[in-house]
Amino acid sequence: MVDVIVAGGGPTGLMLAGELALAGIDVAIVERRPTPELVGSRAGGFHSRTIELLDQRGIADRFLAEGKAVQAAFFGTTALDLGDFPTRYPYTLGLWQNHIERILAGWVEELGVPVHRGLDVAGFAQDSGGVTVHLADGGAMRALYLVGADGGRSAVRKAAGIEFPGWDATRSSLIAEVEVSEETPEGMRIDEVGVHGLHPMEDGRTMRVVVTEKHLGPATEPTLADLARALVEVYGTDFGVHTPTWISRFTDATRQAAAYRSGRVLLAGDAAHIHSPSGGQGIGLGIQDAVNPGWKLAQVVKGKAPEGLLDSYHAERHPAGARALRHTMAQSVMQRSDPRIGALADTVAGLLTIDEARKRLGGLISGLDVRYDLGEGHPLLGRRMPDLDVVTASGPRRVFSYLHNARAVLLNLGAPGSVDPGPWADRVQPVDAMYDGGWELPVIGPVSAPAAVLIRPDGYVAWTGDGTSRGLAEALARWFGPQG
Repeated sequence: MVDVIVAGGGPTGLMLAGELALAGIDVAIVERRPTPELVGSRAGGFHSRTIELLDQRGIADRFLAEGKAVQAAFFGTTALDLGDFPTRYPYTLGLWQNHIERILAGWVEELGVPVHRGLDVAGFAQDSGGVTVHLADGGAMRALYLVGADGGRSAVRKAAGIEFPGWDATRSSLIAEVEVSEETPEGMRIDEVGVHGLHPMEDGRTMRVVVTEKHLGPATEPTLADLARALVEVYGTDFGVHTPTWISRFTDATRQAAAYRSGRVLLAGDAAHIHSPSGGQGIGLGIQDAVNPGWKLAQVVKGKAPEGLLDSYHAERHPAGARALRHTMAQSVMQRSDPRIGALADTVAGLLTIDEARKRLGGLISGLDVRYDLGEGHPLLGRRMPDLDVVTASGPRRVFSYLHNARAVLLNLGAPGSVDPGPWADRVQPVDAMYDGGWELPVIGPVSAPAAVLIRPDGYVAWTGDGTSRGLAEALARWFGPQG
């Protein structure tokens, strides 16, 4: 028996397993793929807040070393320059999903997380003592908690009986990596059908193809013939496509789980929400999901916090997911061209020359503007903590460096020792520091400097001080359980 089983070894499952392992939780991943290699490049990167989350764990450099920084936040066909956003990473990191997974898998391996490959989850049964996970091969595994990070067709979600309401697909696209025998056009094409493009891959031989189908495709695995047909309908030729590495079909179907938790079972990533890839938010949403419940599960498993703490996962991530899904629906409408949509696109492009509009959409796409509803108070409350350069008795430090071990931080910027975690010292690390710079939040702008800040392990602010400890004990009890 282990503490937590994570079903699914994609970016979401790997990140969540890493979070739990950092917190000292006995976690195991169950993954249907027999090998760690992901066939095809899949998704193409992630935005600012996701890079920050990886930085909070001290592993962002691994991704930055292999990816490419680009300004790739778009609304429709309008590029949004995030270069002036108050973050160390005011850009999108271009990096294919197969590399993202490889790097995350390496991190998880360093943390000692076992990955059981070639196993399909067929269902589960939960009771007051834990969850029995039933495998398709007839085997079973036992854990205190189960997290379904097993994709849009999640077996965990279905077995939990959690509804998946939303909107059916109105169009579909094929994405593939193939070889061609004819010269291909450069760049993307947008027409009344949708978005299309052929781009050479790193090997100089393979082409990455994206083509919107003229008619909604079936919910079956696409073939090379399907790809050739779609290309002919758009370009008048199939460019002699052959030798596919992989072919996949995606749609603009948009659905969200009615609940992110059912007893001892939680959902994250595509198991909790599916949407159009417009805007490139998929991997980032999954990683943000993973970082939210990891530390909460760890505290509940260790008996430090009551099980009710897990309810805050749905309370926080479900609204954030719903907002992102509405955005991708709006994005997908803009990714086709006819006179009416063209008029709308021109109108939106004009509005986005207004700085406030640009920042508002940029904040949403980048994930930097997420605010969890933690009540009224300082503008920092519920928002991500900026990565300040502070000065401590031992020298200069970045705030994010204190989060590398996924432990909460009480950052005191007033008189040394004026606030401390008291009975929660085993769960919250106190840091006395000085900072005399400005405070600025994405979209919000400059805010007043707090005297102290309680930072959760996921990097979000749970309390701000005004020079006193008023409200601190209540915040510590809310997020880190009763006094030790």
